Amino acid sequence: MIPRWPNRDTWFLIALGTALGGYVLLILAMLVVDAAHTRFDVIWRAVHDPDILFAVKLSVFSCTISALLSVLVAVPIGYLMSRMRFPGRTLIDVCLDIPIVLPPLVIGLSLLILFQTSAGRALESWFQALTGSGITYEVPAVILAQFMVACAFAVRTMRATFDQTNPRAEQVALTLGCTRAQAFRLVALPEAWRGVVTAGTLAWARALGEFGPILVFAGATRQRTEVLSTTVFLELSVGRLDTAVAVSLLMILIAVLVLVLVRRWGALGEGAR
Repeated sequence: MIPRWPNRDTWFLIALGTALGGYVLLILAMLVVDAAHTRFDVIWRAVHDPDILFAVKLSVFSCTISALLSVLVAVPIGYLMSRMRFPGRTLIDVCLDIPIVLPPLVIGLSLLILFQTSAGRALESWFQALTGSGITYEVPAVILAQFMVACAFAVRTMRATFDQTNPRAEQVALTLGCTRAQAFRLVALPEAWRGVVTAGTLAWARALGEFGPILVFAGATRQRTEVLSTTVFLELSVGRLDTAVAVSLLMILIAVLVLVLVRRWGALGEGAR
């Protein structure tokens, strides 16, 4: 019996599976070696260390605020860039991608220089009079540094969401007497809610992993501006590799937990429709 050779589609599927399997194996390999490089007692000490506990609390707080701000900004920008045509749209589209392509350290340095200008110092003085806290090398700097990068990803997500949403329902609402604001609030936004959840999740996870802008603009002061990403840097800088790996695993656990919960909630919402 003459053996049958795989056809061209089979080789194509094998190539796709090889790419998928190789990348997934690389990710799993990194997680496995991280877990194998530390011990449970090191992780236990890390999660009970007051400095690391402060970093956990500040990370959760700052990432949540950054994600909420990112969604509040990304939803109208994504809608505007998806639905409207106006002069300079291409240039603005390029500007929106700058935080994604710039090196993180450059973003932090640019923020630091911005707040050294007269306008930046005036803004910081106003903010300090209003809240009693400055911006540079304070918690607001952590949030702003995270927001600058996370928001760009949220904007891309929301624009893609509105691009995939059929505008016909909004046009019908406009012909029935709705204003554009009402059509957006009553028609477009409810249809895009899954994209809003995805944008918020992506922004939160991106903010959690941000390091360069925070280090330059907010610093890495213990019990003040230290978040989990800078904790890894501080532990490495003093030669505590085991603790740095333990904190890295903690970050992975938090990120995975958030992603699983949000995706599970989204799946339940989809099933209820």
